[in-house]
Amino acid sequence: MFTGIIEEVAEVTNITREEGNIHFTMRAEMTGELKIDQSVAHNGCCLTVVQIEGNNYTVTAIQETLDKTNLNQWKIGTKVNLERCMQMNGRLDGHIVQGHVDTVGTCVAIEDQNGSWKYTFTYKNNELTVEKGSITVNGTSLTVVDSKDDQFSVCIIPFTYEHTNFHAIKVGDEVNLEFDIIGKYVAKWMQKTNT
Repeated sequence: MFTGIIEEVAEVTNITREEGNIHFTMRAEMTGELKIDQSVAHNGCCLTVVQIEGNNYTVTAIQETLDKTNLNQWKIGTKVNLERCMQMNGRLDGHIVQGHVDTVGTCVAIEDQNGSWKYTFTYKNNELTVEKGSITVNGTSLTVVDSKDDQFSVCIIPFTYEHTNFHAIKVGDEVNLEFDIIGKYVAKWMQKTNT
């Protein structure tokens, strides 16, 4: 379980394919605090630490993960948002994030709002967003400001822009999306009761 509050931006330093899996090696300051078998959210995708060496650690993505996320577009030098799992005695500063990416979205607009930025994303699945509701974009807990059937916008403050990989997102880039778990359960329940 995660909160969507990004702790650090890591850099991909090595990519190795092994059959249908890809091993990603990341350089991060938090590496010394990690342990083998620990869950870490990478752009919102929960991956398990399988190797640690110096300031680098390695995680493995299986084909199912590669099919449903933007990880298959990572290359050496890609900047990745990191968050370690939530401590149960800590504050929930963002919202409940599972680390299970629902779909990939595409950035279709970036608007400089004189001190903040408005990003608009489209997506292709049946999930819903609601204005002032929660959404996770590349692992970052954000508030929806505009909501349509297959599109939403979020506004980014300077701190988030500088301390996540939002500053590297361009129009046309794909991002990982995780929709609010409570909203998903409500939508499923409504669908079930209406049949």
